[in-house]
Amino acid sequence: MLPEYRNEALTDFRKPEAQNAFREALERVKASIGRSYPLVINGEAIETSDHITSTNPARPQEVLGTFAKGTLAHAERAVEAAAAAFEGWKRVPVEERARFLLRAAAAMRRRKHEFSAIMVLEAGKTWVEADADTSEAIDFMEYYARQAVRIADSTSLLTQYPGEQLGLYYIPLGVGIVIPPWNFPLAIPTGMLSAAVVAGNAAVLKPAGQTPWIAYEMCRLFWEQGLPDGVINYLPGPGSVIGASMIENPQTRFISFTGSREVGIDIFQRAAKVQPGQIWLKRTVLEMGGKDAILVDETADLDAAAAGVVASAFGFQGQKCSACSRAIFVDGVYDQLADKVVGLARKLRVDMPDKEAGVDLGPVIDLNAMKTIMGYIELGTQEGKLLLGGEPVSTPEGGYFLPPTIFGDVAPDARIAQEEIFGPVLTLIRARDYEEGLAIANGTEYGLTGAVYSTRRDRLERARADYHVGNLYFNRKCTGAMVGAHPFGGFNMSGTDSKAGGPDYLLLFTQAKSVAEKL
Repeated sequence: MLPEYRNEALTDFRKPEAQNAFREALERVKASIGRSYPLVINGEAIETSDHITSTNPARPQEVLGTFAKGTLAHAERAVEAAAAAFEGWKRVPVEERARFLLRAAAAMRRRKHEFSAIMVLEAGKTWVEADADTSEAIDFMEYYARQAVRIADSTSLLTQYPGEQLGLYYIPLGVGIVIPPWNFPLAIPTGMLSAAVVAGNAAVLKPAGQTPWIAYEMCRLFWEQGLPDGVINYLPGPGSVIGASMIENPQTRFISFTGSREVGIDIFQRAAKVQPGQIWLKRTVLEMGGKDAILVDETADLDAAAAGVVASAFGFQGQKCSACSRAIFVDGVYDQLADKVVGLARKLRVDMPDKEAGVDLGPVIDLNAMKTIMGYIELGTQEGKLLLGGEPVSTPEGGYFLPPTIFGDVAPDARIAQEEIFGPVLTLIRARDYEEGLAIANGTEYGLTGAVYSTRRDRLERARADYHVGNLYFNRKCTGAMVGAHPFGGFNMSGTDSKAGGPDYLLLFTQAKSVAEKL
């Protein structure tokens, strides 16, 4: 019997031995810089003439690796390989599929710092953020292994009917296309793939173009555990070409996606069209971002609220769909709290993320992201009062560094208060009172995360009922959902509220089969 599920412990980088171990892992990983990586379809390594280049956002001239770029022909071949592999994999007992995940989790745990070190280089994560990413990946595998066994035979949930022997079984769907983002480049694809595979499906992974290295190492970890060829296929390439092709392929049964609102809507529309030869309606599991807010009233612990806002807004350079990009303060404490938030943010250290554990912010992911964020910062100077930051941080290596940037007295309907910026930019909004603050918090097309700082029970209960987000937190930050404890997914244009890391997530990758035999 498996022990009870527990979240993976985070590394305590205050300890010198932990710092030394991480430095050693960084050196081992850096020794692998510059290698070439193939496509992998049905267990076969395939080289191509065109390549994707992975670079270090802190040192854009540093090429971390080159990756074979898939074509339309490769996309079709990968779906066919997954479809063939599915026929055998779906018959593997769920307990054996679960053991596969547990072996992969144990192997990742043994190499935890190496996986984290790759993300420090490829995604610009700080040591702390990378360690949390790897820990979450381990959590997903451990949690979904247990959940798969729990739900596979759900006959005990049925009301027994006289004269019949009943059964309720959750069986796999088929071929899945997994399209993860670059911001949690290990945790999210690990969660998506492990859920699909442990449920008995086969998949094609199209990694994010910015982070193909960590995605390849994750797939290799899976393959090394003895996964049959074709159950997981690795196919980097342009989403507009190979991604669209696989989504529309009539053999595809489901699409699991995390990314932007625009791409998510496009996937939803493409998947909805029934293609010639397609005999099912495709399922979509979509997580599409947010415009998350923390609401603080006049009864709150202002020091705790300020710390929560800053941690939520600027962790991983604000490049989280759960990040606090709007802080809504009631008028009575707005000025005092704005000063506290600016003071804390001013102390954050922007530096090379591979330097040491004490760095707070690394680079944003690439030049396009930097240009987009700077465009919003320029807009912010017209829509609010610049209180902190606003200019890129220059480095000798030309990295994509931006400081914590805060705008004050922003109108609730301003563009910087409505559109997802996905960078270290925070807008402060003044509310007349708690009621208006709650209305402002709900006043976007998104509904992913939110938080309320208050000591009044009636206000917390009002938010519990009326704050329309998928993940709501009281008197704590709005980031840092833990697998098994905080099922994650949002409402409205934040996606399909898939609740990753929750007890019903695997149901999205299965279908229920009811069997009744007359006695």
